[in-house]
Amino acid sequence: MKHFAIWSAVVLTQAAYGQFGRSAEWMTAGGDAQRTNSIPADNKITPEQMRKPGFEFLWKAKVNNEPVQLNSLTPAVLIDRYIGYRGFRSLAFVGGSANMVYAVDTDLNRIEWQKRLSGPVPRQGTLTCPGGLTANIARGTSPAFPPNIAGGGGLGGRGGPARSDAGTANEGGVTIGPTLAAQAAAAAAPPRGNLLRMPVFVYALGGDGDLHSMYLSNGEEPKPPMKFLPANSSAYGLVVFDDVAYAATRNCNGAPSAVWSFNLSSGEVKTWKGDLAGSLGPAFGPDGTLFVTTTDGRLVALESKTLAQKGSYESGGGFASSAMVFPWKDRVLAAAAANDGSVHLVDAQAVVTGQAKALFKGSTYAAAAGISNLATWQASDGTRWLLAATNAAPSAASGFSTKNGAIASGAIVAWRMAEASGAPLLEPVWTSRDMKSPLTPMIINGVVFAVSSGEFRTSDPKMTAEQIARRSSPAVLYALDLQTGAAIWESGKTMTSFAHSGALSGGASQLYIQTYDQNIYAFGYPIEH
Repeated sequence: MKHFAIWSAVVLTQAAYGQFGRSAEWMTAGGDAQRTNSIPADNKITPEQMRKPGFEFLWKAKVNNEPVQLNSLTPAVLIDRYIGYRGFRSLAFVGGSANMVYAVDTDLNRIEWQKRLSGPVPRQGTLTCPGGLTANIARGTSPAFPPNIAGGGGLGGRGGPARSDAGTANEGGVTIGPTLAAQAAAAAAPPRGNLLRMPVFVYALGGDGDLHSMYLSNGEEPKPPMKFLPANSSAYGLVVFDDVAYAATRNCNGAPSAVWSFNLSSGEVKTWKGDLAGSLGPAFGPDGTLFVTTTDGRLVALESKTLAQKGSYESGGGFASSAMVFPWKDRVLAAAAANDGSVHLVDAQAVVTGQAKALFKGSTYAAAAGISNLATWQASDGTRWLLAATNAAPSAASGFSTKNGAIASGAIVAWRMAEASGAPLLEPVWTSRDMKSPLTPMIINGVVFAVSSGEFRTSDPKMTAEQIARRSSPAVLYALDLQTGAAIWESGKTMTSFAHSGALSGGASQLYIQTYDQNIYAFGYPIEH
């Protein structure tokens, strides 16, 4: 498949990845530019270790944020062992709905710095369009795939050398052209030593639509915030790479449902409008192509610089999730969940050329199951898994095993990828124990982490945020065996509130989750000092 020569060259080149790609840290919504909700490997987290003592609740930190409707704290974006003027730091960056940004020292449970962004805290709004800060914080990253090193150390824990995603001076992103060229060259050259290249900025979108570039070390901004989006547009899915910021907006407060790009050097803004599906924003192929899903059932490929449409795939129904991109053999696949509870697998290059047909469309899990965004992880033996959260029990015809217990509210579901006649297919494998309003799972080195969010979800438009909060219950974190879905660890009654705008993120053998009562929780293995 000659048209994939460049794309497939980025899949397994570990040497170039260490120099130019992202490290195994949570960089944006869904973890990476591909929205895989996974960390390839970790030095401590394995299914075997999770069955032993050691993984535990570490700390919680309450911040001075104000909720806006149900919106509270964003998922933590992480950097491990940052070297700044204060020495080594491991930091988590969290956004607050009241236009706040927090940097938390994850080793010491200490607020390193906090900053209130420009713009007032909205006093009005709705559950779906609350206003204020809604988008995740982001670090500069790359669309390049990480190497397939799952099942062993090297990228995930704190035993390895410090690495970075940084590009040119004073910018967090890396350019795609040099990345691809370097990876192709590295495939034919002996591995070189690691380069210590530290990032500079963390990025935030305020409720007024301004993009802020803040120093990781202290939150200061070397230049004024830049106008990017309409105010209170319920932005989400912020990603920054190659000197360009990308985000999505909902049809809120005068802003359309759209994908936006912002050139950090020129200030130029581009827009592509469509009724977007999912909550993670665009996913990126290794050459920077954007993939977005729509509620009318299109998977659309957009050019990275102009957002011009390259091509699309028509599913024949509506999509429910954002797209996810990952390598499979000599192809790059895009996956998305549909409203009928099925999952579509499509050749990403065929979407670009406008010739896409579904390589695979799975059986319906359950009609109107409310399938979440997807997660994926590949084991060291090449086996790839896809997971999602649902709000329903599987249908009798879905093929899923429910040996982990009856499902009354919701569950995590898992498919294993196989091959038939050269085409991929998804085999239904398991459903987890019952969970209340589960969040999209994340996978670290073969361990599935899932959250029963506890949120009371309703379609009643008359219910207020206060009423929903009163009827919700505390969140619970679970670790599941990827092979069987069985729970092997749980947080019990540690958390005191439900999770809404928060979600799981993780890296360096620790996980973080944010709850409605303005608490940031850390779980994992204690760091040896």
